[in-house]
Amino acid sequence: MVSINYPPDFLATVFGTENDSIPFLEENLNAKISFRDDSLFIDGEEKSVDFLKELVREIYTIYMSGIKVSAEDLKTAYLLKKEGYKEDFLSFYRESKIVCSQSRIVFPKGLNQGRYISAMKSNDCTFGIGPAGTGKTFLAVAMAVLSLKEKRVKRIILARPAVEAGEKLGFLPGDMAEKVNPYLRPLYDSLFDLMDVERVHKLMESDIIEVAPIAFMRGRTLNDSFIILDEAQNTTREQMKMFLTRLGFNSKVVITGDITQIDIEPSRKSGLVNAQEILKGIKGISFIYFSEKDVVRHSLVQKIIKAYEMSNGRGK
Repeated sequence: MVSINYPPDFLATVFGTENDSIPFLEENLNAKISFRDDSLFIDGEEKSVDFLKELVREIYTIYMSGIKVSAEDLKTAYLLKKEGYKEDFLSFYRESKIVCSQSRIVFPKGLNQGRYISAMKSNDCTFGIGPAGTGKTFLAVAMAVLSLKEKRVKRIILARPAVEAGEKLGFLPGDMAEKVNPYLRPLYDSLFDLMDVERVHKLMESDIIEVAPIAFMRGRTLNDSFIILDEAQNTTREQMKMFLTRLGFNSKVVITGDITQIDIEPSRKSGLVNAQEILKGIKGISFIYFSEKDVVRHSLVQKIIKAYEMSNGRGK
């Protein structure tokens, strides 16, 4: 057994009883881990012990730099190392962080999220494709908020297809905003996570932030804007072309979706699937793909997604 000394508050933060970092690491490293006061105890094969010692050392370096760390960061660091990431994590976090405000700083939860953030920074059009829970929409909204904060854009425009109602929403009660609200709720949730609720409402009242179904994009040219299309797998080919051609000067567009969750009629090809086929290789357009390994929700979500994928593979 190896014992390593760290400040008690650091050990409590990344190994505390209210998180699952110890069971996660014990299962993946086949080692026994515990801590008491300022001592971390590791019992296992030499390879596993050395791996974990290096892992904790790098997280501690981040902690000492003034960046707030958590058990999730320890798990992220583990996954990065398993993916073959060889650079130091401090540089990774500093280069990939999104500072929406002093109290809301977003860090990538994996190498693919870091790549996604980098792609959004360096390209005018970025596609984030993969299952639910991989941070596609949340990170896109965070980048939009950062761009607005730094005055690189003047507006944020968030759009989704309202597929379940066929974008013919007249049968729903209320005005247009009330009719489409259920379909746009996930975008509001991301905004409220990243900005004060009062500020979001003020920016929406002044049309600096607009949340609308994709049908409202037709006929517009959007300059000085950060534009996000969520749930893009439910667009048609024509809708996707219409949306992409709204891009104006000094604007960025991010398209997110999951091609395993297409809800439009089978006879109509998904605009997201079609875009993958015809837009690859165009300079300024980037495609980032996520898998169940990138899911950052409850650990069961990864297993659920994998189970469904295996079931589909068996034709069930």
